[in-house]
Amino acid sequence: MTATFPTAPDTQALEHGHALAPRFDAAGLIAAIATHADTGEVLMFAWMNAEALAATLATGEAHYFSRSRNELWHKGATSGQIQQVVEARIDCDQDAVWLKVRPQGDGGACHTGARSCFYRAIEDGKLVHRP
Repeated sequence: MTATFPTAPDTQALEHGHALAPRFDAAGLIAAIATHADTGEVLMFAWMNAEALAATLATGEAHYFSRSRNELWHKGATSGQIQQVVEARIDCDQDAVWLKVRPQGDGGACHTGARSCFYRAIEDGKLVHRP
């Protein structure tokens, strides 16, 4: 699937218009953050390309782009941790996506088995595990 989005004609349209005109970087990617729709907990950060964003909007399930595998990634397709999208937002200059999701399966989001990818805090220059 090849997905395309329009380009905003000017800053006014980009920042205040009604057209979804995401600004992908030079590699064709846009930053995406997923939070738990019910708790607000930050679950993960990932990248999306146009295909991943279009698939997410079309299916209601989060899709991302794996830079390490260089391929579209349907979150949870193998782990069961499918992320049902409750709401999708884009920031003011349309270069970052925020997904409010409800994780399925065991409720986790991280490939390490943790509920959130942000399971460590930085304290005195060291990483400390936090629930």
